[in-house]
Amino acid sequence: MTERVFTLGEARALLPEVRAHIDVIVAARADLAELAFDLRSGRPSPLGGTPELKAYEARIDEAIGWFTIQGIEVKGVTPVLVDFPAFLRGESIRLCLLETESALTWYHRADLGFAGRRPLT
Repeated sequence: MTERVFTLGEARALLPEVRAHIDVIVAARADLAELAFDLRSGRPSPLGGTPELKAYEARIDEAIGWFTIQGIEVKGVTPVLVDFPAFLRGESIRLCLLETESALTWYHRADLGFAGRRPLT
């Protein structure tokens, strides 16, 4: 399977759906962390038990699967970090978005990762 390559416009057009799936991951991640802590501590949780824990994990996996189907790379879930494969001036880059960002305004070279993050100009 060949890697999908996005234009900046294509990536930005997907942002409403991307944000919605990021929000699902963030909410499920918080509930999962709280429930897992309560279960490890042996105390009851208002969030449920093991079946609910598995359901939170499944929600996160489903959201990650959506990104994969779109050709968007999920680089992390704590925090959520996604990369859109793209090209800039003939060089392979990743347009990157952190869970707290509402706009796609950063990129990094594909071979450098997050440490090489630069603002789009």
